[in-house]
Amino acid sequence: MAEAPFPLFLMIFSGVCWTLVYLDGIRLGLRDHTYAIPFWALALNLAWELLNAVIEFLESGLVTQVWISSIWLLFDLGILYTFLRFGRREFAERLPSSWFVPWTLLALAVALVLQAAFIAEFGFLAGRAYAAFLQNLLMSVLFIGMLVRRGHRAGQSMTIAVAKWLGTLAPTILFGVVGTSTFNGPSAFILVIGLLCALFDLIYIWMLAQPQRWPRPAANAR
Repeated sequence: MAEAPFPLFLMIFSGVCWTLVYLDGIRLGLRDHTYAIPFWALALNLAWELLNAVIEFLESGLVTQVWISSIWLLFDLGILYTFLRFGRREFAERLPSSWFVPWTLLALAVALVLQAAFIAEFGFLAGRAYAAFLQNLLMSVLFIGMLVRRGHRAGQSMTIAVAKWLGTLAPTILFGVVGTSTFNGPSAFILVIGLLCALFDLIYIWMLAQPQRWPRPAANAR
């Protein structure tokens, strides 16, 4: 059955916005010698994309969706590369540098277990939707924390902030207002989580809109 025009538009619009987040995250990470996505959110995204690609390939046979998940997984791996290359310096400001790799591996393993637990508990379609919105809320809060902790906007941009906000708002409308067969109509839970994401995303956008308070670091400070 063909998708209705409005839900299909929301899905495509969200996909385009998140692709912008990934691409600008890689660009900024390489340019500013840092990572652009908070690591715990990145770990959960990696696990989410990996499980989606594998399960879609094994069970659904939807080749297009497998390709989309696989491409986003490659983007996440690109952002992970920037974290592994440049994140040790920031990590070592608070913890011993020797903990960097074990902590990274532990976080990736925990993220994979959590994503698998959501799917096991709620089923593939509902489980991945719940997990996606909860990790999205975590990302919204962590972006604010990352800006405050760094004290400058290295690895961060209005493009990422606005694209993340709109890329989450679209599926919030789809799952929380329009409704889908996954939840037999609108999901109140996803609507609440999506609105909370929008709240923190707008706070983050407002903070980034004050360049005098959150300047770009000087080139020699990177």
